[in-house]
Parts: sequence; C-alpha cells; structure tokens
Amino acid sequence: MAPAEHGTGRDAVAPAPSQSEAGRARTRDGRELYYQWLPGPAGADRARPTVVFEGGLAAGRSSWAVLADVAPTVVYDRSGLGRSPAAPAGASRRLHALAEDLGDLLDHLERVGPGGPFLLVGHSWGGPLVRLAAAAQPARVAGLVLVDPTDESCELLFQPAMRRAERIGQVVTVALARLGPLGRAYRSLTATLPPDAAADMRAEGYTVAMTRTRGRELEDAAGDLRALLENPPGLAGLPVTVVSAGRVSPGMPKSVRERATASHAYRARQSPHGRHVVLPEADHMVLTTSAEELAEEIRRLAV
Repeated sequence: MAPAEHGTGRDAVAPAPSQSEAGRARTRDGRELYYQWLPGPAGADRARPTVVFEGGLAAGRSSWAVLADVAPTVVYDRSGLGRSPAAPAGASRRLHALAEDLGDLLDHLERVGPGGPFLLVGHSWGGPLVRLAAAAQPARVAGLVLVDPTDESCELLFQPAMRRAERIGQVVTVALARLGPLGRAYRSLTATLPPDAAADMRAEGYTVAMTRTRGRELEDAAGDLRALLENPPGLAGLPVTVVSAGRVSPGMPKSVRERATASHAYRARQSPHGRHVVLPEADHMVLTTSAEELAEEIRRLAV
C-alpha cells in the first residue's frame, strides 16, 4: 500500500553491532540470503520464539534495526536487496517465490540455530508474504504480527488507479536513484536507525540495483493478491496481531488509510486469536514512527 521501502548493495559478510552475528542461508535453487541474528536482551529466555522480520516492498534488513533487541531476532535481505545477490533474470520474484525463500531461511535456522518456533513479523508487502510462509508449515510458527500490511480484502488494491500508482512510483524511484536524491527523500527514516544500520541503509538502500528488484517484486502485485483471495493461506488457528497506522502517509491519503485499516480489522477477525491495534502516532513506516509501541505488540506474542 506504500510508495517505496528499501535495501541493496554490498556482498560481504560483516556482522553489524546492532544486529550481531551474520550468516548466509542457501535457498532450494542455490541462491544465498544474507541474514543477521541477535540473541536478544541479556537473560532472555532461550525457550522464547525467534522473531523473524520480513520487510516491505524492496526493504532490506536495516529498516528493522530499531527493533532488533525485542527478543532473539533475525533480519535478512531478500535476493537483490542489501547483501543478498540478485536472483537470476528468469527467476520469479513474485509473492509465492518470496515466501518460499523465507521458508528456506527458516529451514536453515532450524538446522544451524537459532531454532524455532518462529514469530513472523511482516511489514506492508511482507504481511501477505509471512502469511504464505506460515501456512506452508504452521507447526513451526508461534504467531504472526502484520504491520500495516497489504491485504487482499482491501478492494482498492485491485483498481486501475493502483496499477498506475505502482508504475509511476517505479519510474520516480528509478529516476531518483539514478540522479542521487533518493536517499535524501528518506532521511527521516535513516535518522531513526542505529549508526551502523543507518550507514548500511545509505550504502545499500537507495541504489539503481534496488530499483530493479523493486520492479521485479511488483511484476504482478494484483495477480498475487487475487491468488490470495482465491486460495486463502490456512493459518491453523495461529495467533495474529494486525497493527495499523493511525496517520496518513505519502501515497496513503485519508480515504485510502481508512480502507486499509478496515482490511486490517477484517484480517484480525479471521484468527480465533486475532488482535487489531491502531497506533495513533504511526504512519505507514510503523517500525520507525512508533517503534516502542510496535515492540510491545511483538513482545506480547514472543513469550
């Protein structure tokens, strides 16, 4: 439902202090996904779920840095973002393929640690993505936190105006990345991050390479959402918390905001353990504009 969210660049494995140990997980077709693991607060119960964060459209790991210490956490870069090499030209980057990659990451974490169960937290486009990954193997998932998610129950997502907005947004994002000012447009986001994550975001998050990945992830967003409508992911009664922003954002005026929030309330009602929370001071980038309130919602399920 938002304009651009980001991440793309270096290929080296280098731990970041705010996000601790680094590693690479191999996908079923041989690609590598860069991830970082933080054990959590000192004295944290090792039996608690591992929180795995999934970013929005073209958003890499660094955008989650302000939430990295809420519990044992894992952040990662999808293919073509941050320090994960791009997928081959013919490889799908549509929603089902991204969910399979997340499943491969969870397989890797179960083998080498930290193991499950996993609490999956997905922002924006990451919301339907984590629902698909959870439905594939719900037994290893402790719950879901959907952060201002894109949701197929919002009819606005299927209107021609949305496709036009996607095309225009992609053209503008590519142009700003090529000319250089894309990072300046997101200074308020970068300013909220720890210094190491902010440096990574500036180096990786506003590149032309990122815009290519963004375009691939948008290849058929309407088709991906229609597939969810026709075949809803079964979550086997998992707890689901849906967090809505209370304020408007660029690309989300009041009328859109209201319908998005209504779709979030609907999604929460589909779970027998559903919870819908509106954070009045948050805009679409809830993870930075209301980080502490979001952290509390994550902690509710990470027990």
